[in-house]
Amino acid sequence: MAGNSFGTLFKLTTFGESHGTAIGGVIDGCPAGLQLDLEAVQIEMDRRRPGQSGLTTQRKESDEVEWLSGLFQGRTTGAPLGFIIRNADQRSEDYDHLAEAFRPSHADFTYDAKYGFRDYRGGGRSSARETACRVVAGAVARQILSGQGLDLNAYVERVQDIAIPGAPSWYTREQIDAHPTRCPHKPTAEAMAQRIESVKQAGNTVGGAVVLVSTGIPAGLGEPVFDKFQASLAHGLWSLPAVKSMEIGSGLAGTLMTGADHNDIWTTDEIGNARTQTNHSGGIQGGITSGQPLVIRLGFKPVSTIQQPQESINRKGERVVIEGKGRHDPCVLPRAVPLVEAMTLLVLVDHWLINRAAQL
Repeated sequence: MAGNSFGTLFKLTTFGESHGTAIGGVIDGCPAGLQLDLEAVQIEMDRRRPGQSGLTTQRKESDEVEWLSGLFQGRTTGAPLGFIIRNADQRSEDYDHLAEAFRPSHADFTYDAKYGFRDYRGGGRSSARETACRVVAGAVARQILSGQGLDLNAYVERVQDIAIPGAPSWYTREQIDAHPTRCPHKPTAEAMAQRIESVKQAGNTVGGAVVLVSTGIPAGLGEPVFDKFQASLAHGLWSLPAVKSMEIGSGLAGTLMTGADHNDIWTTDEIGNARTQTNHSGGIQGGITSGQPLVIRLGFKPVSTIQQPQESINRKGERVVIEGKGRHDPCVLPRAVPLVEAMTLLVLVDHWLINRAAQL
């Protein structure tokens, strides 16, 4: 199966299935000499793991990372970093009814059409369980970049039609994680939680939007033409399960503006650094970072597995009725936050390493 690797100089390859023995990955291209804070990596994993609250799937996984290679005396050696995360709480029998049938809006039919065979236990390779490996790699990337003055945080901006008032803003992780929804605006977070609980009780699901805002990204990251910074972001972020839209800066709202309104006005601050008074470009101009905050909004669809009868088909093309079983998120947004951060960090560290060869 192709398509299991991401990155150019800092490359992540993942393996494993939702109900297999373990999932894992290999990070190739991590510079030697990094004093890797394993506890910090585990903290990132804990933000993604299932069973965090009543608003998420109740599958219980500790998601402890076991490091296999690439570390000696706590430092990266330059060799590939190998790791695994064991699966401990599978209930494969919950998926026996799917051996010959396809769930609506899942990858069941398309995987079967491509390979003529599929692992139907929890979606196999198409399961969001695979994304835990991306969080590990993103946590390593964050530690590489932290010494460069770069930081970024994502948060839940909207659940269905309930949204934070105002434009995207910078929030601290403490503000974001203060509520199980990972929405930093408390009145909105409470309303979101009520909506999620309501659809959960009805056996249904909802989607919404995650916003990411950065600080400290240097100007000059990104390559001309085909490897523009936003193209790499699109590659990484669109590879996340359930993503259906991506906006940078003013996004679709910018299409309603005139050029005079949309163009960012450049100035300099008190010490001569270039700044813009507006940031409609979202920190990217001409496919290269401008030094302004990166602003991204991702739209996530509702989780496809619902606890209600639905019409579908089986492998023979016959009509069947399927009702979702197992443990699933009524809303993917709270657990998607660390995924959005991780994939953005992988793009950033890759372009940061590439850019070190751009000038003598």
